[in-house]
Amino acid sequence: MARSERKPRRMVVGEEVFLWSVGHDHASDDGEGDGRRCRNLLTVRRPGVNGRLLLVFAEGPGRMVSDGFLPSGAVTTAGGPVLNLHEPGTARAFLDAALAAGAQLPDRTTCAADGWAFFDAVADLRAAAAGGVDV
Repeated sequence: MARSERKPRRMVVGEEVFLWSVGHDHASDDGEGDGRRCRNLLTVRRPGVNGRLLLVFAEGPGRMVSDGFLPSGAVTTAGGPVLNLHEPGTARAFLDAALAAGAQLPDRTTCAADGWAFFDAVADLRAAAAGGVDV
């Protein structure tokens, strides 16, 4: 599985500091199709530890990710807005939504979660922020 990931960037949330990055990889379809299913990955971790929260956005019916047609870091649903995982506000909104749902930022392991589970809430939040509405 080939994987590309950009250098982590800093995010400060209250008193806490996080490192986050956006990546892209390809998962196997277990022999179906061409064997390549694009996925965008949002990784968040605390400095100095190996553990991380990994939000996975796999392409599928009604779900699209950057794949040569959409720009790097783009995730969208059929008829829905396009969110850019490279935008700090979007990354922060996904982190907040995942933590509120019980996701963990472990010290030594990876906590993987389906990023699509938070897409609608984050899309609403980002739309409100773009329109100047405080949420």
